[in-house]
Amino acid sequence: MSSELLVSFLGAIQASLSVLLTIGCGVVAAQFGLVTTHAAEEVSRLCVNVLLPCLMIVKLGSELHLDTAMRFVPVVIWATIFTVISIGIGKASVALFRLPKWAVPAIAFNNTQSLPLLLLQSLEATGVLASLVGAGQTSDAIERARTYFLACSVINNTITFSQGAKWITGEQKSSEQDNSTDPESQQSQQDGYGSGEQRPRADSNGHLTGESDDGDDDSGDPGERTSLLPRKVVYWEHKVGNGFTSVFRRCFYAAPIFVQKTFAAIGMFFNPPSIGAAIGLAIGLSPPLHRLFFNGMSEGGYFNAWLTSSLRNIGELFVSLQVIVVGVKLSLSLRLMKEGEDTGKLPLGTVLCVIFIRFILWPAISIPLIWALAAHTNILPDDPMLWWALMMMPIGPTAMKVLALADVSGTSNTIRMSIAKFLTISYIVTPIVSFAVVGALKAAEAAKG
Repeated sequence: MSSELLVSFLGAIQASLSVLLTIGCGVVAAQFGLVTTHAAEEVSRLCVNVLLPCLMIVKLGSELHLDTAMRFVPVVIWATIFTVISIGIGKASVALFRLPKWAVPAIAFNNTQSLPLLLLQSLEATGVLASLVGAGQTSDAIERARTYFLACSVINNTITFSQGAKWITGEQKSSEQDNSTDPESQQSQQDGYGSGEQRPRADSNGHLTGESDDGDDDSGDPGERTSLLPRKVVYWEHKVGNGFTSVFRRCFYAAPIFVQKTFAAIGMFFNPPSIGAAIGLAIGLSPPLHRLFFNGMSEGGYFNAWLTSSLRNIGELFVSLQVIVVGVKLSLSLRLMKEGEDTGKLPLGTVLCVIFIRFILWPAISIPLIWALAAHTNILPDDPMLWWALMMMPIGPTAMKVLALADVSGTSNTIRMSIAKFLTISYIVTPIVSFAVVGALKAAEAAKG
């Protein structure tokens, strides 16, 4: 028994070190100037808006069937429950121990996307999970687990970006900022144009024109934002898009307050990962579409060889690329410290509290709870890989998107650097998640009987 436990622990350590080395690759690349922080932001936006939705479509669409849909119900419920509980724990910790306000999202939101997916790849290579699912079934079980974590990430992301920013600067300040923010400038930021830039407009010939905030006219020379579409297409695209946006904005602000709040709540789900998940859900639950996308050519899978394969190839880039971006972002605080800039204070108590909750408290809660539900009730489906995934979902380092929340909330550069330093430490200690990996594995095996 002790030898089996040692083998499992060493395998989990290797998997965690693999993740850490991948992050280190991004740090080294940034330190040597191979990748800039600005480029990392662009790649991160590409990962979230393009690569992750493709991965959602392929994984959810392939694993989700009418007879397996009930497996995802516990994932959605548990993801909502542990996120809400984490928010409560974070607010209580900030109030009791006088932690900085950014500790609330740091405690509430863990990495549920790139890190678990890469960890699963490493665990498959080490063969640690073979004892749970049986020999020869590890690959299929890993694919199911990846789908469970992706479904969890949809819920986590929705709560994060709808509520997370206001907890960094305070709810009242964030609310006032949201109410005073001009809708047009909000739309400009979402489209990638900052406050110093104006959205380009197309004239009747399709030329993109516009003025910056300082009044200088654009020269009209081709640049990185020059559209490759024909000029007439660009003209009608902007004309229809601007007209629709203007009409929708007028109708939205003319509607009663409760209607605005309803549309705002619905709008939280209109982001690329959620849309990708919805498409995957529709494909998976529709037998004709599932056959069209995932069956062999002889069985009616006419989209499998070209469209599904393309989506799969694009989506698989997300796993390692996003983790490398994490490393590039973490290098920012190291570089600023080296240059002697003010990187903000990082109280030791804050670091220990967040790491304790993320790596010790949540394993102590989730592993026994899911074990009890799996072993003594019929609430959970009979899938040991699902049990293990549910145990691991609340565990792990703080998500890098907390740094993005700090940018959105308009916090000072000192606070952002404090968060960056904390994230650096949080990911350095990531290998201690190996204890939770082994604990969840043995608990799932015990529940399996």
